[in-house]
Amino acid sequence: DDGVVSPGGVGYDINCGVRLVRTRLFFEDVKHRIGDLVRALFAAIPCGVGAKGAIAKLSAKDVGRVLERGARWAIDEGYGEPGDLERTEEKGRLAGADPALVSDLAIERGAAQLGTLGSGNHFLEIDVVGEIHRPEVAARFGLEPGSVVFLVHSGSRGLGYQVCDDALETMGRAMDRYSIRVPDRQLACAPIDSAEGRAYLAAMAAAANFAWANRQVMAGLAEQAFAAALGVGPATLRFALVYDVCHNVAKIEEHVVDGRRRRLCVHRKGATRAFGPGHPDLPPHLRPLGQPVIIPGDMGRYSFLLLGTAGAMEQTFGTTCHGAGRVMSRAQAKKVGRGLDLVRDLAGRGVTVRAQSLRGLAEEMPWAYKDVADVVDVVDRAGIARRIARLKPLVVVKG
Repeated sequence: DDGVVSPGGVGYDINCGVRLVRTRLFFEDVKHRIGDLVRALFAAIPCGVGAKGAIAKLSAKDVGRVLERGARWAIDEGYGEPGDLERTEEKGRLAGADPALVSDLAIERGAAQLGTLGSGNHFLEIDVVGEIHRPEVAARFGLEPGSVVFLVHSGSRGLGYQVCDDALETMGRAMDRYSIRVPDRQLACAPIDSAEGRAYLAAMAAAANFAWANRQVMAGLAEQAFAAALGVGPATLRFALVYDVCHNVAKIEEHVVDGRRRRLCVHRKGATRAFGPGHPDLPPHLRPLGQPVIIPGDMGRYSFLLLGTAGAMEQTFGTTCHGAGRVMSRAQAKKVGRGLDLVRDLAGRGVTVRAQSLRGLAEEMPWAYKDVADVVDVVDRAGIARRIARLKPLVVVKG
């Protein structure tokens, strides 16, 4: 009741997240069609800084509906199936969203960006299921060795960035009234129960809903791209959502602290929810297992599917990491990558890469990141998430 909410503790890319989709294809079905798949995905889903135009530009009224309804809006427009909501964190809609508290500039920035990837560490991938650590659980998700899956990592695009920027400015001006001092502007905050705190939470929820709709649309566009590239129909593809997990968000949750159950505002910047088995917020089909956690690595090695644990509830407020983490800054990576042919190098590893910007590709070179297998090993041994399957990239599309 006396806590604060901090936009900087959420981040600029509100509800950046990862969506994992399984198919009924296997490596043998696609190995001679990789070029067709890359071209189809690159054409269907705009990527790069300021990318737009995946679907017709929305009116301000339409954007308002997206901000209210989240992934449900996209499903009603023909992108995906109603059952996808049960396989999406918060069922693809964060409660409490108020589009009226999202600035006109944020809405304008988002109007043409629904269904677009963006840049930086955002990606589209076609992966092959490699090592399976818990076969009985992987089978329940429809994952088999050699089967083909699709991943997308993106968020709320320019709309979410603007919501964060607007809130930092508002809270920066308001902190004196609440006698709050912080060492950096990006740590600006306000009491949760203040006008500024309530307005930010409502605008943040709206941006989170935009992000879920964005990933839902991109998955639908990817299914169309697969079908066109391979000349097959939905019955052959059998695109099916495994899970959509978010990071860069703040949520009101109950956790045990010092032996007492308390209502908290949990900020997860660069962190992923990892609720354990039996949690009431999980849908019935996941409650016996725990929440799926998708931890992507770099574009040259692998990503992982895990499940949250009871240990995460006890140790980390039901939270784990959201990726490998960098060992080089973007500037360092560009300097190291100068003169290297990353596309050719990755092709030698069996990974086909297509990027809007080769400069941006250098920032995301594999050795700019930790080996995610080491990170996942720590998470597994710490008991806050358990490994289910390892995924190897075949195709990577970057901004």
